[in-house]
Amino acid sequence: MKMLKKLFMLFTVLSFAAAGPVQAGDAIVMDGSTTVGPIAKSFAAYFTKKYGVQVTVSESGSGNGAKSIINGACDIANMSRGMKDAEVAAAKSKGVDPVSHVVALDGIAVIVHPSNFVNALSKAQIMDIYRGKVTNWSQVGGPSANIVVIQRESNSGTQDSFRSLVIGKGNTITKKAETQASNGAVKSRVSTTPSAIGFIGLGFVDDSVKALNVDGVTPSVETVKSGQYPVARPLFMVTNGEPTGNVKKFIDLPKTADGKQMISELGFVNKY
Repeated sequence: MKMLKKLFMLFTVLSFAAAGPVQAGDAIVMDGSTTVGPIAKSFAAYFTKKYGVQVTVSESGSGNGAKSIINGACDIANMSRGMKDAEVAAAKSKGVDPVSHVVALDGIAVIVHPSNFVNALSKAQIMDIYRGKVTNWSQVGGPSANIVVIQRESNSGTQDSFRSLVIGKGNTITKKAETQASNGAVKSRVSTTPSAIGFIGLGFVDDSVKALNVDGVTPSVETVKSGQYPVARPLFMVTNGEPTGNVKKFIDLPKTADGKQMISELGFVNKY
C-alpha cells in the first residue's frame, strides 16, 4: 500500500511538472499602444475563448511597448507607429529581432467640441494651431475664443505620428498645449471644452466630439483605405523574430474573417 501511495505521489508530481511549462508557454503577453489596445483586447477575448489560451493586454504607450519587446517582457508589442532606428538598434544589441506586422490601418481624427461651427481645416492651419501661430478660433473662421490645444504624451505613438504627418520635422508644438495620457482622455477633454482641439484614433470618435475634414477630406474608413485622408497610419504588432505557435495564430487574426469583422466593428480599417 505504501508503495502504491509513493508511486501515485510521484506520478502526480511528474504530471504537474510536465503540465506547468506547457501552460506557461501557452500564455501571450501584450503591451503598448492605447490606440491598438481595443483591437488587442478584442482579439485577446476571442483567442482565449476559441483556443483556451490566456492573453493579457497592457496599454502603456507605444514607446513602452517597444521597451517591453526589447527587454523580453512581452510576446507582442502593440505600436501605433513604426519602431525607431534607436529602438531597433537597442533590440539588436540584446539579441532581439523585432519583426513588425501591420494589423490594421487608422486615421488620426482631428476633433473639436460639437458646438464649434468650424467643420474643416487644412493641414497647414492645424500645424499653425499646434505651433502656437494661430491662437484664436476666429483666425480660422470660427468663434472668437482662445484655442485650447490638446496633445498626447511624448511616449505616445499617436503623438509621434501626428508630429510626423502634420507638424513636420524640426517644428515644435506650443508649450501651452495640454497633455493627455490616452485617446480616451483627449476625447473626454475636448468633449467638455468648447474651445478645445485634439487628435485621436478614428476608432475612438463618437458623438461626444466632432471630427474635422482635413484638406477637404472627411476622416472615414473609406478615405483611409483609399489613401485620400492625409492623416493616416498603419498599426503594428511587433514580435521577436517571425512568430510561431500561438503567437503566429494571434498575429494572423487580421487575415481571418473573424479578425476583419472585429477590426471593422471597432472603427478601424482592414489592411487585408
